[in-house]
Amino acid sequence: MQRALSRQRRHGIAIPTAIVLALCCIVRPIAGLAEATIMTQQNPIAIAIHGGAGTISRSSLSPEDDQRIRDTLEQAVRAGHAVLEAGGKSIDAVTAAILVLEDAPDFNAGRGAVLSAEGRVEMDASIMTGHDLGAGAIAGVSGLRHPILAAREVMEASPHVLLSGRGAEHFARDRELEFMPEEWFITDYRREQLRQIQASERARSGVDTGYLESWFSTVGAVALDRAGNLAAGTSTGGTANKRYGRIGDSPIIGAGTYADNRSCAVSATGHGEFFIRHVVAYDICARIRYAGQNLVESAGTVVGKVLADAGGEGGVIAIDARGMIAMPFNTPGMYRASIASDGSLTVSIYGDE
Repeated sequence: MQRALSRQRRHGIAIPTAIVLALCCIVRPIAGLAEATIMTQQNPIAIAIHGGAGTISRSSLSPEDDQRIRDTLEQAVRAGHAVLEAGGKSIDAVTAAILVLEDAPDFNAGRGAVLSAEGRVEMDASIMTGHDLGAGAIAGVSGLRHPILAAREVMEASPHVLLSGRGAEHFARDRELEFMPEEWFITDYRREQLRQIQASERARSGVDTGYLESWFSTVGAVALDRAGNLAAGTSTGGTANKRYGRIGDSPIIGAGTYADNRSCAVSATGHGEFFIRHVVAYDICARIRYAGQNLVESAGTVVGKVLADAGGEGGVIAIDARGMIAMPFNTPGMYRASIASDGSLTVSIYGDE
């Protein structure tokens, strides 16, 4: 009603007060009825997140570590879901969830990221929107508190899709994103992890051959909003003891991240080289769009057969335009959580959950 009156005023049309009051009495009940109808026919909302897959067993985590990780996963998925409940966009929900995980030192993203062979933190991230195939990514950056924000800035404020290294850092500073000293990112756990990896390699061969973790603790999120739009995002510190500026699948659109309203949204975690070679995130979406598979069938086949047959380990989280969620993995465990379209919350770690 107010918008209608504003339009009238802009065009210089005066409406007598008595008529305005009468119109209000008529319009309000109709507007209330329309609102009730819309509320009962709302599109579903849903969100899923992951904190990495790998050799995660009950014997590898203390009860305290287990509970702390579950609490963080719940905090992250609820942060994203709150955005959706308030009518927010899927990309904002994905961003909100990943921000929590990037600040949590238990995961390999942002603070707590793994260390390269030189003892440095080098991070990658990507984000994608399903309604327009918008995408942005950054790779090999240091000092950025929230790499996912830099990826989003690339998508929204540049003509590019992927920026790397010092150029990406310069762009992030131009966009006034937050930087932290490198020591802020490094935890005692990651220092000890690197020390053990390098000591093991020296003892085994005397040559530093690089190391592929059995725990791929990349983080990611996928979401569906009320408008029916999908989004996906992924953030990582890469692989422990990586050399030569190695980049994995996380910032590669189609490999570690993909979103398309015509099929699904996917965020991956695992042995990145295999995810790149098999274009995992896109393959899952393409099987839905072109082969008529449903989400569970498509994601399960790619992770459980295509990747597994090739020797690739890891998992994905995926969501389709109806709010169906799939979270398959071919490792003993994957940190994961979701809030389904019916509002039910799940938080899981191990393969038997």
